[in-house]
Amino acid sequence: MSDAAAVQSPWQTVRIVRIEKRTPRVTSFFFQLSRPFAYLAGQHVDVRLTAPDGYQARRSYSIASAPGDGGVIELAIEKLDDGEVSPFFHDVAAIGDEVELRGPLGGHFIWPDVDGGPVLLVGGGSGVVPLMAMVRHRARRNSSVPVALVFSARVWDEVIFRDELVALDDRKDGFDLVLTLTREAARRPADYSRRVDVAMMVQSMAHLPGPPDIAFVCGSNAFVSAAAQALIDAGVAAEIIRTERYGV
Repeated sequence: MSDAAAVQSPWQTVRIVRIEKRTPRVTSFFFQLSRPFAYLAGQHVDVRLTAPDGYQARRSYSIASAPGDGGVIELAIEKLDDGEVSPFFHDVAAIGDEVELRGPLGGHFIWPDVDGGPVLLVGGGSGVVPLMAMVRHRARRNSSVPVALVFSARVWDEVIFRDELVALDDRKDGFDLVLTLTREAARRPADYSRRVDVAMMVQSMAHLPGPPDIAFVCGSNAFVSAAAQALIDAGVAAEIIRTERYGV
């Protein structure tokens, strides 16, 4: 991050006010900001932990909550066994604990919904988190912009925000959810049980009233590469595809 961005996003102390289990390995932590800030759907924050000996560890996490949620933001944190930050949250952190945070950060992977649509979202695993902020932003604004979300997870129990997403899909208000499970049979008639591919992208875009004006793809490096190529092979112009990658 540039020095200018750091000045605009100073570190602040935040307090955990709520903890909600999402999947066996993903838990949402809700933080009360000491200095509330405005943010856009798709942006992220940096979290910093400081050990008693002064050692510091940092990690970036996308904001899952919709803009306008006041002074509380939600971060959905996946436990990584070899991580420096996530084990603290999953094994140690409790309501009332304080950590340091700065943000909002990121200006490329954002959708304020005034950009219009149709919009295609493609997420793999925890890569759904910034896309969830976009979906929630659409719902909060009562937006009529057509949005389709293709969400790939290994099994049904690892579909982050599953019940909320299914409920939004059931509203039939222009938001369509397509789930694909890579290690388990599909649970819903319109869903899939394989990795993302060209045919899936073509069929998912058929849920939209026309070609997407913009597409967001988020997940691991391998997932993003495969999904973005599948979109291009399905006829989506590369210049309208925005990507964000996690890990390796």
